[in-house]
Amino acid sequence: MLRSGVSPRVVIFAWGNETRGDDGLGPRMAARIAASGWTHITLIEDFQLQVEHALDLVGQDFVLFIDAGRGTPGPYVFARTAPHRIMTHTSHGVGPESVLEAYRQVMNDDPPPSFVLCLRGENFDLEERLSPEALSNLADAWGFLIPLLSSPELEKWDTAQTGGAETIVPPTAQELRPAAE
Repeated sequence: MLRSGVSPRVVIFAWGNETRGDDGLGPRMAARIAASGWTHITLIEDFQLQVEHALDLVGQDFVLFIDAGRGTPGPYVFARTAPHRIMTHTSHGVGPESVLEAYRQVMNDDPPPSFVLCLRGENFDLEERLSPEALSNLADAWGFLIPLLSSPELEKWDTAQTGGAETIVPPTAQELRPAAE
């Protein structure tokens, strides 16, 4: 439930590996958000999502997941997401839907409204710089996010959606495999 007269609380998860080229888009966006000084935002940066991140949703009004994606349409996709039980033999690299499902199971309640911002990446090789395309996509996505994060409103976020979460394609394990393998 949103508190009246107070900015909604937003938790943002930005993840990726800055030594894997464009996989560093999440952390780069996190740096921009952190530099903005918004006090209603809790920023969590990590190499990957874990089911334990579900506990970070407690007391939040909105959730935003930010990551790089291979083959993402346009410079980015912004879409609402929901809890979904995904069967896996490991908790390594769970997706936003799994974090939301863990919240629902642990808290016995629906998670806050949740969205994914997936920035298109081109190169996930072992290197510490972003491709020129990724830098451009980062700038475009930042311009898109500023008004949404400055005054978070569910209707505004819903209206801003650019596509469904089904269009988001994360990098494959092959693309992220260490060079020594």
